[in-house]
Formats: sequence, C-alpha cells, structure tokens
Amino acid sequence: MSDEARTLTDVVTRLRRALRTSIRSEWPWDSLPMAQVELLQTLAERPPMRVGDLAAELRLAPNTVSGLVGQLIEGGLVARGGDPADRRVARLSVTPQGHEQLAVWQAAHEKRIGSALDRLDPGERADVVRALSALDHLVDHLRAS
Repeated sequence: MSDEARTLTDVVTRLRRALRTSIRSEWPWDSLPMAQVELLQTLAERPPMRVGDLAAELRLAPNTVSGLVGQLIEGGLVARGGDPADRRVARLSVTPQGHEQLAVWQAAHEKRIGSALDRLDPGERADVVRALSALDHLVDHLRAS
C-alpha cells in the first residue's frame, strides 16, 4: 500500500469517528445508528429499492439489511410497498418522517463540519475545498470497483 493510500485511509477513518463522536455529544443519535443512516441515505438517493438490491448497494448481507429495514419500518422512517410488475416483491422507500430525520442529521453534520472548517487557517481551508472534487471522483472509483 502506498503512503498516500495509508494516510488517506487513516484520515478518513479518524474523520468519520470524530464526526460521529462530536455529533453524538450534541444530538441524541442513539436511536439512529450509522448503519441505519447510511441505509436511509441510499434509499433517499435511489427509491424505491428491494432489500436484495439495497444489500448489494451497501455491500451487506441481505439478512442484515432486512433487520435494519425492519427497525426503520417500525420507527416510521421507511415504508414497504408493492411492486406493480411482481406482487411477490416488496419495494422500500423513505417516508416523510425519514426524510425529515435525514435532513436534521445532515444539517447537524454540516453545522459541525462548518464550525471545524471555520477554525482552520485560510490556507488549510482552501486546501480542503480544493480537494473536494478529487475526493468525489475517488468515491466514484471506489464504487466502480
């Protein structure tokens, strides 16, 4: 592994952990674990989806996704609907309450990241902003592999 790949892996891991920890100090996210947030985000981006398709997209076992979906349905954040082409298939979508929860979650994260960006010196902040496009392309390459 190259030094750049090792450093980026470390930084991304620490960034996710720091964001998750800092947001929990301000918001009671115990009721919405990160796995459920990621599932909701995926469903919000590409609704409606079948459990199997969602599992493949998230690269999780179908039974894991099924359990998460059950919890989200019980919480009113996801709805299960029929498929007009095949009545045996259930399609999942985010409910209005789920979209609202995602919006609150997103706003809280933007506030935390914005606050941290504001504390960087102008040169560091410009470096982060310049890196965003390349990081977005990196995400595309990771999804394709």
